[in-house]
Amino acid sequence: MRITIDQIKNMKKRGEKIAMLTAYDYSTAKVVDEVGIPLILVGDSLGMVVLGYETTISVTMDEMLHHTKAVVRGTKRAMVIGDMPFMTYHTSISDAQRNAARFIQEGGAQAIKLEGGVTVADKVRSIVNCGIPVMGHIGLTPQSIHQLGGYKIQGRTPEAADKMLKDALALEEAGAFAIVLETVPAPLATLITQKISVPTIGIGAGVGCDGQVQIINDILGWYTDFVPKHAKQYIRLTDIMSNALTQYYTEVKAGSFPTEDQSFSMDESVLAELTK
Repeated sequence: MRITIDQIKNMKKRGEKIAMLTAYDYSTAKVVDEVGIPLILVGDSLGMVVLGYETTISVTMDEMLHHTKAVVRGTKRAMVIGDMPFMTYHTSISDAQRNAARFIQEGGAQAIKLEGGVTVADKVRSIVNCGIPVMGHIGLTPQSIHQLGGYKIQGRTPEAADKMLKDALALEEAGAFAIVLETVPAPLATLITQKISVPTIGIGAGVGCDGQVQIINDILGWYTDFVPKHAKQYIRLTDIMSNALTQYYTEVKAGSFPTEDQSFSMDESVLAELTK
């Protein structure tokens, strides 16, 4: 049985912290699910950490659906959340509904996430009214990176902090079941968490949020272009992989791989017949 939005909301009520991670493929999703993490985001961050784009803006719906399907196939319990890519929900309510439905109907996800607050509240409400759970996302919103002027901390001025609180309240009122707070000063994130009834999921927003989300490639040391300040590297997979692949390369060159353990035999009489 998969995790439901009611279970996530009740975790906030009980004061139980909520863990969330990204995943982009079957094998990774399977491990994340088996660990017991309740929320898996198929983030448009895959554009950077999987596809090698400079930003998330280049990611398309077809790419998101392709990866969402793989993650869903690798999970049994976690709620899989599809990340609505750039300009798939901005132009009209009908576009927002149609593309959100594709994540559920084609991708197999159980919820979607989109960026923005007051400006997208009408889209959130319309998608929720279609029966699709919506996770909000405010603070640093990567799809607006050109307008924001880079990857900067959001909400440090009184005006910006007030706007962010209003964004959170608007998303809650529109029916979002949870809200991601990205790169927000910890005291502001704590205040927003206290002011709204739905869970907040922080990324670079301090421990006062109801939960935390990280890009799995960051915490596993599997993306080497840069390491965000908010990410803790629990291991450096690139080092482990590099050592293993170097050993493989060396053994192939030396003729020491494969050995009999990795080879298959055949009936000698068959071979003798072939060599006549």
